[in-house]
Amino acid sequence: MAMAFGGQGLAAERGGLFVDCTVGLGGHSEAILQASPDAQVLGIDRDEEALGLATERLAQYGSRFRAVHADFRELTRVLATAKVRQVRGVLADLGVSSLQLDSPLRGFSFRHDAPLDMRMDMSRGETAAELLGRLSEVEIARIIFEYGEERRARRIARWIVERRKTGESIQTTRDLADLVARAVGPDKKRRIHPATRTFQALRIAVNGELENLDRFIVQAVDHLEPAGRLAVISFHSLEDRIVKRTLLKLSGRCQCPPRLPTCVCGAVKRVSILTRRAIAPGEEEIAENPRSRSAKLRGASKI
Repeated sequence: MAMAFGGQGLAAERGGLFVDCTVGLGGHSEAILQASPDAQVLGIDRDEEALGLATERLAQYGSRFRAVHADFRELTRVLATAKVRQVRGVLADLGVSSLQLDSPLRGFSFRHDAPLDMRMDMSRGETAAELLGRLSEVEIARIIFEYGEERRARRIARWIVERRKTGESIQTTRDLADLVARAVGPDKKRRIHPATRTFQALRIAVNGELENLDRFIVQAVDHLEPAGRLAVISFHSLEDRIVKRTLLKLSGRCQCPPRLPTCVCGAVKRVSILTRRAIAPGEEEIAENPRSRSAKLRGASKI
């Protein structure tokens, strides 16, 4: 998707240095490198396993690809360490990767009975099991409601805390999925597993996926050269809302409430938005990769 919006994408055929902020298994990076023999990619990922696999995949491109183990929101630090001031393009493909979803040991999916981990970077941070063991009922309900948009969040949180009071902690994906299913019953309207939204909410909370996303977008624009491009792919409405609002503000559109007499948000025109609306994958791409169904792509060019 990132190489195709508006028929132009990141315009990697121009060559230059691009940053793939969530390199995953290296698919986007490889597309950039193939677009021009003069293209280079600095690939960032907080998942060391994915970064290692991407490095193997892209070894054929030699020094044109460099890998860095970091969080994408550390973009400024990563570029400073690499002694890079400006880049031609920045790509961020947000959310969980297929590698993480399919791994039976990572705890992202209830298709496998696994430790309830959910960390994208397994070298640091609190696991989902530890989070559920520490937070109050109110805090758990807030996370499930806000990040999972689950209307039965309070009931699920109550069941989790009641389970904790018995001295029996929730340690595996099956523990949590079964508990949620018993707490709320089947979702007959949407025909999805009743624990789907709860798992999404916990994953977002564990990895801080929405934290400083707006700040990252501003950072990315700061480091783009004139006419440099930013592409962001999101997978749920909460992410897309932040991306849309931040890009609009960077395009000079005031984001203040309509009743305010003067603008106080500080909107300044720094980019031109390339995607009038979020671009969704076509039928052919969805058939090839069903997980892309919920993807939304937005892009901008620095003025």
